[in-house]
Amino acid sequence: MNYFIIIRGPLGVGKSTISERLAKLLGAEHICIDRVLDEHNLTHDKECGYISQRSFKKANELIAPRVKKLLEKGTIVVIDGNFYWKSQVDDLISRLDCPHYVFTLKASVKLCIERDSKREKKYGRNAALVVHKKVTEFDYGIVIDATGSVDETVNMMRAQLPKTITSGMMEV
Repeated sequence: MNYFIIIRGPLGVGKSTISERLAKLLGAEHICIDRVLDEHNLTHDKECGYISQRSFKKANELIAPRVKKLLEKGTIVVIDGNFYWKSQVDDLISRLDCPHYVFTLKASVKLCIERDSKREKKYGRNAALVVHKKVTEFDYGIVIDATGSVDETVNMMRAQLPKTITSGMMEV
């Protein structure tokens, strides 16, 4: 069964780490919206102090053909990003006429700041505060508590996904 997954949440919640692990377990392709924004110089257009909805929709436009091809081949796609504009989530879903799952990862701002401080590319306390505030303005899809380990979070997500048949055995 082909479908795509959107994983959204604040800076430092663990989206990329969780997305990479989930993609590996599912044999899926992983796409990071932050990388698309950076690669195509889409981070400069601002709206209310945040990267604009227009920039995020442009990122969606850029990835949609690749995602469609992967889905047509039967490959599951995991897409991660802050997705702090509801319009961005709605736009991506409308571009990809296919079953999908949206997960909103939750963790306290304190934990997100702590996690950000431990990674190679740090964004800093202020960025973590601002993005956390914006992302948590709304929930979308299935809300997952991401305060535990990566494995715990991935297992909670996998429990929400369809069971797949691998080597004659049913798996989650």
